[in-house]
Amino acid sequence: MAIDSLFKDEATEEKGERARMASFIGAMAIADLVKTTLGPKGMDKILQSTGRGHSVTVTNDGATILKSLHIDNPAAKVLVDISKVQDDEVGDGTTSVVVLAGELLREAEKLVNSKIHPMTIIAGYRMAAETARNALLERVMDNKQDSEKFKEDLLKIATTTLSSKILSQDKEHFAKLAVDAVMRLKGSTNLESIQIIKKPGGSLKDSFLDEGFILDKKIGVGQPKRIENANILVANTAMDTDKVKIYGARVRVDSMAKVAEIEGAEKEKMREKVQKIINHGINCFVNRQLIYNFPEELFADAGVLAIEHADFDGIERLALVTGGEIASTFDNPESVKLGHCKLIEEIMIGEDKLIHFSGVEMGQACTIVLRGASPHMLDEAERSLHDALCVLSQTVNDSRVLLGGGWPEMVMAKAVDELARRTPGKRSHAIEAFSRALVAIPTTISDNAGLDSAEMVAQLRAEHQKGESSAGIDVISGSVGNMAELGISESFKVKQAVLLSATEAAEMILRVDEIITCAPRKREDRM
Repeated sequence: MAIDSLFKDEATEEKGERARMASFIGAMAIADLVKTTLGPKGMDKILQSTGRGHSVTVTNDGATILKSLHIDNPAAKVLVDISKVQDDEVGDGTTSVVVLAGELLREAEKLVNSKIHPMTIIAGYRMAAETARNALLERVMDNKQDSEKFKEDLLKIATTTLSSKILSQDKEHFAKLAVDAVMRLKGSTNLESIQIIKKPGGSLKDSFLDEGFILDKKIGVGQPKRIENANILVANTAMDTDKVKIYGARVRVDSMAKVAEIEGAEKEKMREKVQKIINHGINCFVNRQLIYNFPEELFADAGVLAIEHADFDGIERLALVTGGEIASTFDNPESVKLGHCKLIEEIMIGEDKLIHFSGVEMGQACTIVLRGASPHMLDEAERSLHDALCVLSQTVNDSRVLLGGGWPEMVMAKAVDELARRTPGKRSHAIEAFSRALVAIPTTISDNAGLDSAEMVAQLRAEHQKGESSAGIDVISGSVGNMAELGISESFKVKQAVLLSATEAAEMILRVDEIITCAPRKREDRM
């Protein structure tokens, strides 16, 4: 007797061929979706939410596009996740990793159709990935010792990263900004101390890097607008208790005089607290919460600059930068660590007033102020710059550099092809397929630039067969160019992450032979 259905209603299962088909198609569809954003001539996508406000995002950052999609296909979700991880880990290569994984699956589908077992394909892919990585390792350049050359490498990497983004018009300007900012970090990968402030107005060219720290707040009424050699107390405490706030409690009084007494007591309490704060010997007080008019007056009388409502990111960063700690109790001033800076003043950027802290304790902090025509433009510029900063901070730690423009893929493909010729058995088909998938990246780059990709890739392959060639695709002139002369470089860490993540994701999807979709658990009626 055959069991008709093992699962409850509404649950579905797909087996064998159909399950594999569903995963392949889902993954390839996702890869085709972001494929057009790859390379310096890649196009942007508009993402519009259907929620309130119909917010619009214009972007060509693979991870941002995929993060915003709500996807039903399980295999497609795996690709979305690898692009997210790539974004968190190294910042760039989010599109390449998805395109490569999609191509590996497209090749695998052909092999599965010609009756090669998925495990054989996986074994071949594993060998190919290892060989490809070793081929790159043989050809890396490392200029860590020579600081001048290393800085040039960083500039080239930043320019290459930015050339596929919205900032490509002013890429030299922004590459310099990004390299200066990362050089100040002195090898830490903590991008927290690089603050990016976006101010609409002006053009992208007006963006600049500021040595100090800029807080997007205004200075209170009647307080000094400029303080030299500031001692800063950064706090997170309630400064609004001079009004009676007794929620849900009842106070019965005989006369108005008693109410005045209660208010007087509250004020006294506040005055004591302000006095305690001033006793720290400070001349600038930054609070995360509100500061009411009364304590503000007291601070102004004492000549202390009080800044209220500095949002949490703001005070966290400010504490980090000025070398202070966030305080919430003020009873023993000796245990509180104050922040210091040489000068606090009010500056104008565009229409807005901001507070500028210069000469801060931690020299590695800086603020990048982005200007631009519209908020959408600024958001995209921030994403692009963030990618560049991530890649640079990773490269400072792992200083191995490769050429860009489809060169690494061709080097890997050549090594993998040679491996396929040496390998006996069915695995060699899988290894050959891996090399075809790698060539898909230069193919896509030239397709997006409107070039004849078949012709370009054939020329590239011929160049690379000659020996140690540094040929890649020069999309600007539309021909095969010398990447070393054009100064197109990429970080080894990014390429390695792309190669390994894409291979592992493709393996994972290849192993699938059944998809079971469960029905949601129904709520029982308690009537």
